Amino acid sequence: MQIISFFPEGIERYYSNGLYPIIAKFSRGTWGNIPFSIGDCLYFLLVFFILKWFWKIFKSRKIPSNSKNSTSKFLTVLGALSVFYFLFHFLWALNYYRLPLSEKMNIKTDYSDADLLAFTKKLIIKTNAIQLQITKNTNSKIRFPYTQKQVFEKNLEGYKNLARQYPFFAYSNPSIKKSIISLPLTYMGFGGYLNPFTNEAQVNDLTPMYSFPTTTTHEMAHQMGYASESECNFIGFLASVKNEDTYIQYSGYSLALNYCLSNWQLKNPLILDQLLKTIHPGILKNYQESEDFWKQYQTPIEKGFHLFYDNFLKINQQKEGMESYSRFVDLMVNYYRDKEVL
Repeated sequence: MQIISFFPEGIERYYSNGLYPIIAKFSRGTWGNIPFSIGDCLYFLLVFFILKWFWKIFKSRKIPSNSKNSTSKFLTVLGALSVFYFLFHFLWALNYYRLPLSEKMNIKTDYSDADLLAFTKKLIIKTNAIQLQITKNTNSKIRFPYTQKQVFEKNLEGYKNLARQYPFFAYSNPSIKKSIISLPLTYMGFGGYLNPFTNEAQVNDLTPMYSFPTTTTHEMAHQMGYASESECNFIGFLASVKNEDTYIQYSGYSLALNYCLSNWQLKNPLILDQLLKTIHPGILKNYQESEDFWKQYQTPIEKGFHLFYDNFLKINQQKEGMESYSRFVDLMVNYYRDKEVL
């Protein structure tokens, strides 16, 4: 894997745009029409067999063992981990080593505070306009009229529109499902995940509905072979705002605005206070709804999983770790830098 990391052009050509689409089409074609998550079931079985294995070790702890048996057990575990590691990369994770999306779309990644401020103000104008268009009242938060299944279907239209402009974002063979383990995901602090072994996009169905569409488009971007969290945030954002449905558009714009506001909270809290005064109260109520939701599930477990996932991302070519999610602001600011409107 260390050697492969030096050849992103080869990964991009032969794996991400060669072998992987074939693997993904087969996986999603095989499991996509099954109404429940096969990947979650596989994880349940994996946990069961791991616990069973530990139970056997616990029961046999008083039985003397020679070094030969110990070596055999060690090699068995090492062999299982090796197969797991190989399949993880072969079926999806080699995409961590592909060319950056910024190069593919010819987007710069550096910008000034003035660029960020101008973009944030444009986002506020656009998000305010959509919120008012839907609710007819600046004080009312957005309440989604769709079921989660309807959102899955509507998101396909967003990707179709996006693919007309960028054919490499074409999405086919849907395999998008509500996760069976949504409650554990919530305690871990995650809105969804891609199962790399079945290529199912798993979405946490407990999260607030206004953010649900863009969480889904994010996971769909992972299915298309984009491993970087910042890139999937960017692609998911584009697929949402290219959707003709205003509710889906609101999900995308409000997510992007929230990330920009988080950046200002770190950069300059005074500017953040000024920006917040220009945002419709209804939008801020949606943000508060999300904050209240995640607060009720905060435990030390979440911090532990975030620390684990932070290091996992750093190992897999994302040096910023969990902070890489917010790096999609770099892509957005530069993508819209010379555009008059969003």
